Amino acid sequence: MTGALVAAGVAAASAASAQATIKVGVLHSLSGTMAISETTLKDTVLMLIDEQNKKGGLLGKKLEAVVVDPASDWPLFAEKARGLLEKDKVAVVFGCWTSVSRKSVLPVFEKDNGLLFYPVQYEGEESSKNVIYTGAAPNQQAIPAVDYLMKEVGVKRWVLEGTDYVYPRTTNKVLEAYLKSKGVAAADISINYTPFGHSNWQARVADIKKFGSAGKKTAVVSTINGDANVPFYKELGNQKVSAEDIPVVAFSVGEEELSGVDTKPLVGHLAAWNYFQSINTPANKAFIDRWKAYIKKPRRTTNDPMEAHYIGFNLWVKAVQKAGSTDVDKVLAALPGLEVPNLTGGMAKMLPNHHITKPVYIGEVRADGQFDVVWKTTGTVPGDAWSDYLPGSKDIEADWVTLKCGNYNSKTKACSGQNYK
Repeated sequence: MTGALVAAGVAAASAASAQATIKVGVLHSLSGTMAISETTLKDTVLMLIDEQNKKGGLLGKKLEAVVVDPASDWPLFAEKARGLLEKDKVAVVFGCWTSVSRKSVLPVFEKDNGLLFYPVQYEGEESSKNVIYTGAAPNQQAIPAVDYLMKEVGVKRWVLEGTDYVYPRTTNKVLEAYLKSKGVAAADISINYTPFGHSNWQARVADIKKFGSAGKKTAVVSTINGDANVPFYKELGNQKVSAEDIPVVAFSVGEEELSGVDTKPLVGHLAAWNYFQSINTPANKAFIDRWKAYIKKPRRTTNDPMEAHYIGFNLWVKAVQKAGSTDVDKVLAALPGLEVPNLTGGMAKMLPNHHITKPVYIGEVRADGQFDVVWKTTGTVPGDAWSDYLPGSKDIEADWVTLKCGNYNSKTKACSGQNYK
């Protein structure tokens, strides 16, 4: 009898201890092809949790990180997400990089009514009740980058080069439709995909050089993801593809990816993001100083998805404080309309479509692996969940406040997917 009472007491104490913290899931690949990009995001969330705890936590409780490694394995992302929501009972998850990993976990978050903050640029064509998209939609990165190349660089021929999965394929579908709407001929658009982790770029870079030798200004729009970028950029250097001849604008290459490359041959090539480490604002300088102090490795850089997690984490904290609860439905109701500072001197606003407002920057690679900003939008751009250039999407609206639907057809007046019950 006494043993049973002791056991019951231990169980009660354990339950009380579990309730004494707010668990935060961290779902980023720490091994495999995407670890080059995602490990830093895990470290970013841990830093943000540490800083929040030093401020007294949230709702009088400490935040507790629950870190898992889905190992760049897309089905494993779903399994790890299920564990975070059903076993660990996390209040929120910050995670995923590739769209295929996000698509893998989406049914889990919707079934279990979890909350995912997704920090990376993506292809659009989605708005889930259970996902907050703090990375760029195509109208906040891909479209402005193509506009810049067209208007400022005079590009007439286009190589759309991507890793073979949903983000590059859908983004390039949007870009192809957009280019053709601007009068670009099909013969002036070359589209190619390679597998994750692709390393032998010799033949493909030679093909790009040949495509660019037709007498029209040519550019590469790159949606290559993960560690395949390192040999791709090395091969560009080997074959002396300079930015003057064929500029490359990348959507998935930032300071972190360039830290493993000899960047001297790449000077002048471009990246389109909503943040660069080199942007000189007091908020950014303070963030970089805190990051270097936390990580204790002065050569570690900051990058755009880190800023997206910074924005997303602060939006979540603000929504929890407003709701007075970590309950997912209450937090989701509190989020739309909230604003928090970004790191580039403006404000990020949560929109009814679960996307945010972001500035857009085009940066040129410097010899030190940082970027010089060569172009930026005058203000922030609201994220558009559904493309205006794809026939099946231009009539679709996402609005979780008024319409309570992520894919409302304005012509048929019907919500064809998940919606608020």
